[in-house]
Amino acid sequence: MSTAPSTSPTPGSARAGGPSSDEAPQAAAPAPKSRGSWAPLRPLILRLHFYAGVFVAPFLLVAAVTGFLYAGAFQAEKLVYSHEMTVPVGNAKLPISEQVDAAREAHPEGTVSAVRPSPADDATTRVMLSGVEGVDAAHTLAVFVDPYTGKVRGALEQYGSTGALPLRTWIDELHRDLHLGENGRLYSELAASWLWVIAGGGLVLWFSRRRALRKVRGTAGRRRTLGLHGTVGVWAAVGFIFLSATGLTWSTYAGANIDVLRTSLGQATPSVSAAAGGGEHAGHDTASGAGGDGEHGVGLDTILAAARAEGLGDPVEIVPPADASSAYVVKQVQRSWPEKQDAVAVDPATGEVTDVLRFDDHPLLAKLTRWGIDLHTGVLFGLVNQLALMLLAGSLILLIVWGYRMWWQRGRGSAFGRPVPRGAWSQVPPYVLVPLMAAVAVVAYFVPLLGIPLAGFLVVDVVLGEVAHRRGRRTAA
Repeated sequence: MSTAPSTSPTPGSARAGGPSSDEAPQAAAPAPKSRGSWAPLRPLILRLHFYAGVFVAPFLLVAAVTGFLYAGAFQAEKLVYSHEMTVPVGNAKLPISEQVDAAREAHPEGTVSAVRPSPADDATTRVMLSGVEGVDAAHTLAVFVDPYTGKVRGALEQYGSTGALPLRTWIDELHRDLHLGENGRLYSELAASWLWVIAGGGLVLWFSRRRALRKVRGTAGRRRTLGLHGTVGVWAAVGFIFLSATGLTWSTYAGANIDVLRTSLGQATPSVSAAAGGGEHAGHDTASGAGGDGEHGVGLDTILAAARAEGLGDPVEIVPPADASSAYVVKQVQRSWPEKQDAVAVDPATGEVTDVLRFDDHPLLAKLTRWGIDLHTGVLFGLVNQLALMLLAGSLILLIVWGYRMWWQRGRGSAFGRPVPRGAWSQVPPYVLVPLMAAVAVVAYFVPLLGIPLAGFLVVDVVLGEVAHRRGRRTAA
């Protein structure tokens, strides 16, 4: 790589000087000793920023567009499904067991896997049924019941712990895997794996530039595009790094490695014991039960009362016992701030609480993971959170467009899209290069969809360099 004196923090660009510096790459030159080891590192980062921006940006663009749609889906869901989700406020709510009976009378198919009592005065109760014909096995059929009258207001397919209904579920799956299943998840993991690298590299490059080269006002052409790209990128970079880090926590490969690391550090997310005899949070917090009508032993009303006595306020979810030796699990499901994530297990025969798990007792990394995921998905701070995510997604879309525009503007004429010249790595002192390569190798191991493409970039770069070298020798001869 080259040590060109004027460079840019963009995925699709390399320099920000006048027209002459835009038009012709300079040959690699020795780094000025007065600038220390940073001088040769900057072109290395710039070249990585260029390659990642050009080849990974399409995946990031898809993630940004679908993420923008998902952030807006929460409010759209409330409008589209207002009839099912809300009711006129009445005088007194019926016992939860009567509401479940009303749901089962209207929908006797499947089994009751969970019940979410009405969490607000104008909200319906949701009775979730699993094993319903025509409903995805990973989803449930949510039956919406008026808590005041017992009237069923509708039934919709539901997915996930946030209770996503069909519209949000469709957008969520589009964002997560493009409706391609597990293989499709690789696209989103690739985007998350590289977003922090591109954003971090852009930050380093922007702040290493001379102040005069960062301005937008009074500039035109590629310099103006560069200024807009860099300014917006700097303001949004922290948000991008956060989205990348939190997105990786539930990705296929990097997410599995993160789970292993958290478990080895004793920071895994605990679960309340669902064994009827109690436990030390080492049992299984069942996600679905084989509960038939959801009534076992003392019944749902006594179970809910026992959970309320332990301080579990709305919203809560009641999960029936998985088998004859299991307990009910009642857990809070509020993901907005302040989060409510306490859980209890209740013996169906006696109505006694057999195990209690407080969110305050979760390990630190488990809490941070929970908060990070909820902030990433837009539920932690509600509408403000969702608007912030839409702003970040819009910023990323603009940055990608500007990056490709600079790539076009930089390569006018016969040298379209020229990357930064090679050669700078050989000038990096070994005491900097060796630890840097070791750190990159470790990160690439834990984040394979960063490591594999990075190795591919290096191979392509070496091959292209060798081809150019041989052509040069033939021309000289």
